[in-house]
Amino acid sequence: MTTTLITGANKGLGHETARRLLAAGHTVYIGSRDADRGRRAAERLGARTVLIDVTDDSSVAAAAKAIEADGGLDVLVNNAGIELRGQANTVTDAAGTTADLMRRLFETNVFGLVRVTHAFLPLLQRSTAPVVVNVSSGLGSLTRVATPGTPAYAYPGVAYPTSKAAVNMITVQYAKAFPDMRINAVEPGYTATDLNGNTGTQTVEEGSEIIVRMAQVGPDGPTGGYFDAAGPLPW
Repeated sequence: MTTTLITGANKGLGHETARRLLAAGHTVYIGSRDADRGRRAAERLGARTVLIDVTDDSSVAAAAKAIEADGGLDVLVNNAGIELRGQANTVTDAAGTTADLMRRLFETNVFGLVRVTHAFLPLLQRSTAPVVVNVSSGLGSLTRVATPGTPAYAYPGVAYPTSKAAVNMITVQYAKAFPDMRINAVEPGYTATDLNGNTGTQTVEEGSEIIVRMAQVGPDGPTGGYFDAAGPLPW
């Protein structure tokens, strides 16, 4: 039985990913920073739940201990992320981007991912087929963001794309450091979720496809890559 933890899984892409991996036979932990929402989501799906705030060291450490006590972990899906859409100067005004804004996004999107990965590495290293999926974004592609005429080029914000570019680099470096693991970054596509005010053009069913696929790669699968549903993406 494959045991999987998905952070930020009480709704949106994380919730749909949990549903599909449960259907594929995984034991799934719904990672949520809100205990009640996590519990309700787990009850709906028939999953387990674990309280985890990716921005808090003690919360992450407690989650790792709880999952270790239950038997360990095979797959980690780092899905928790924020964009701060709707707050002044976060999306439309590069001139309004502040160090504080960058810090807030990095605390969840980058430092949170590293905090969780670091805490769960000992458990993953005990697995016979460990997998890490880092949920990135097409906005993390320097090639796409710098190419006129692409949707990524049209995105005006600074903080969110920068955080996802960092996620991509972290993915590559972890993959090199742990060659026995399958560690990849994925781009779900512009999916309607709370993160973007439900303005996305595709469903969570469509967006979760690449996350689910990469969560199920075997020991001979790709590692250190960056993928969307159609295949590899340019860095």
